[in-house]
Amino acid sequence: MTDTVSTPARRNAIFAVIAMALLMMSIDSTIVATALHAIQQGLDTSINLVGWTITAYSFGFVLMLPISGKLAERYGRRRVFIASSVAFTLASFGCGVADNIYVLIILRAVQAAGGAGFTPTATGIIVDHFGPTRDRYVSLFGSIFPVGAMIGPIFGGYFVTYASWRYVFFVNVPIGLAIFLLAWHFIPHDHPSSDSPVKKMDSKGIALLGCALLSGMLAATVLGEQGLGSKLLLFVALLLLAIVCLVLFFRHIRHSDAPFIHPRFIYGPDFGVVNLVNMIFSGFSIGAMALVPLYAINRYDISAVGSGTLLTAQGAAAMICSLTAVMLLRRTGYRLPLYVGSVVTIVGLILLALPPMAGTSPYVWLAFAAFLVGAGNGAINPSMRNAGLQLAPESSSMLAALRTLSLQIGAIATISIVAAVLAHQNNMGEILAWVYGILAAIRVVGLLLVKYVPEQRGAW
Repeated sequence: MTDTVSTPARRNAIFAVIAMALLMMSIDSTIVATALHAIQQGLDTSINLVGWTITAYSFGFVLMLPISGKLAERYGRRRVFIASSVAFTLASFGCGVADNIYVLIILRAVQAAGGAGFTPTATGIIVDHFGPTRDRYVSLFGSIFPVGAMIGPIFGGYFVTYASWRYVFFVNVPIGLAIFLLAWHFIPHDHPSSDSPVKKMDSKGIALLGCALLSGMLAATVLGEQGLGSKLLLFVALLLLAIVCLVLFFRHIRHSDAPFIHPRFIYGPDFGVVNLVNMIFSGFSIGAMALVPLYAINRYDISAVGSGTLLTAQGAAAMICSLTAVMLLRRTGYRLPLYVGSVVTIVGLILLALPPMAGTSPYVWLAFAAFLVGAGNGAINPSMRNAGLQLAPESSSMLAALRTLSLQIGAIATISIVAAVLAHQNNMGEILAWVYGILAAIRVVGLLLVKYVPEQRGAW
């Protein structure tokens, strides 16, 4: 454990730098989607290849999360945080000047590799240096991400309409440069322990996990394409490859002396239920809410602009309730917010599935439902962010990476499965209504897991 930062002013300055990086990353996760059509026209390419600018980012982000956590624990949080800001900024500039779709796809993966380093290292910096206030500062992360999700589409629409799609990437350059300079000045140096010899990076484990993730994402892509019958063999082959690589990965980390990810962090006592709850409670909800604009357009004929603003209600609710939960967390403990937040989310999902009440406009109905889902998610975020970290604070970077990985897997699985179903249906609105109803039922069953989440009141 490194020295605690002594003054509140110093802690606030460090947190401001961290918040800038997390905000930049969260904006980038939504801003690019608004520019896909413009990128397709600007680079004179197909929509399938343009879609890979998002797929490549998802792959790079998911794979690099645990790698970043491992690197942070090996080389220090500060070094990896600064290196991540440099990689993200340079890759963003490269994306902005790219004149070839294949170059853009590769650079998006590099950009994701940089962005994936922010959450694990930021968490580790706070855990190492913020002493008894660390639980509160870590909990504040949940109020940053909704802000990026809200303003990302707005910035993207403005750039595409009044400037160029390239500014979707260029906007990161001055922000990234500022983060680099401020991080260099404010973030304390690491003092890694030299008691044990430095072990080599687990290349085999990384390769197996990467192959499993990429094969699974490619299988989901094939599943969602028209004419699946002619590509059924390819889908089965990719799915089997993903399963085999995943099995080999778990077998490898169980028998390795220096595994890429320690097995107990994935499915060990307490850790396993925390990861599962993160995936079901937060990951599934993130995926479900990403589909709300599509649902609004297809079921209620709400305009593209109007459907996009529905997520603003969700983001605002998540931010407000997350901040409230942070202030109450030491009194409530972890389980009470999980129960309360889940009930609110379940009600929101049910309202999304049901038609509006008489005299209520579809937009108001959906906005209120989205607000409830956002409020529920915001209420549980501080609990789940701390529940895993308190189990092994010395491994905070890896645990933060695994939490984000659980969320990403839940979101990607939800979107991929629903997209595959919708690709072969004409009544998208009705199908999505059933999806929200099913997700509400899953969340009800998931309440049985809450009693197994490790409890804590007060600082850890």
